[in-house]
Amino acid sequence: MGEFVTLEVEDGIGTIRLTRPPMNALNLQVQSELGEAAAAASADPAVAAVIVYGGEKVFAAGADIKQMQQMSYADMATAAGGLQGFTRALAAVPKPTVAAITGYALGGGCEVALACDFRIAAQDAKLGQPEILLGIIPGAGGTQRLARLVGPARAKEIVYSGRFVDAAEALAIGLVDKVVPADQVYAAARDWMSRFVGGPALALRAAKEAIDKGLDSDLQTGLEIERMLFSGLFATEDRQAGMDSFVEKGPGKATFTGR
Repeated sequence: MGEFVTLEVEDGIGTIRLTRPPMNALNLQVQSELGEAAAAASADPAVAAVIVYGGEKVFAAGADIKQMQQMSYADMATAAGGLQGFTRALAAVPKPTVAAITGYALGGGCEVALACDFRIAAQDAKLGQPEILLGIIPGAGGTQRLARLVGPARAKEIVYSGRFVDAAEALAIGLVDKVVPADQVYAAARDWMSRFVGGPALALRAAKEAIDKGLDSDLQTGLEIERMLFSGLFATEDRQAGMDSFVEKGPGKATFTGR
């Protein structure tokens, strides 16, 4: 994989690991490598679920400000598509994803976490969108995904102030889904994603697509998206296996093949 981002696959779980010491700053190379890792995880049939992890000390402390400092409007107008591209790639992974957050998830780091389906945070983790303190706004999806997750008023307060949100508050407002001791973050993420290994991959993909696309649409359009995806699953072997198993053995005993 890349110099700073790798994809490690073990027991059906793909771990996208950031390793750019000391703070996993998201320079243009890291952004590109994150997008490539997300695409690789999406395409690999051995990957049933994905963890995004920055290591034991820090998730990602945001963009590389030194790299951005000298960029002109013309430079950023060209680069901004790529800035959103890597978080779009993460959000588009057609499998369950979780951000395993230790230390700081700030700016672009928070936006990486927001692009995942779920977020597990260490008890001492800090999240935030402090771009306003640099005279800019979040540019990798933060204004949009944060507002959809915690509501517009809370998102505005966090973005307008640039403040850090601790793990307890993040859990209370729905910014993260689970808080665990710092030394248990990755293990908790693996435990959560392991429940999807051996699951009905096409149904999980359809569920994610229906929810995500439905949220970007009006209710009637969302219902139509659900109808089409629901109907399409009747062409899968997993649907037949799941229903046959239910009738013969009861719920929760089916063996799925992902086809």
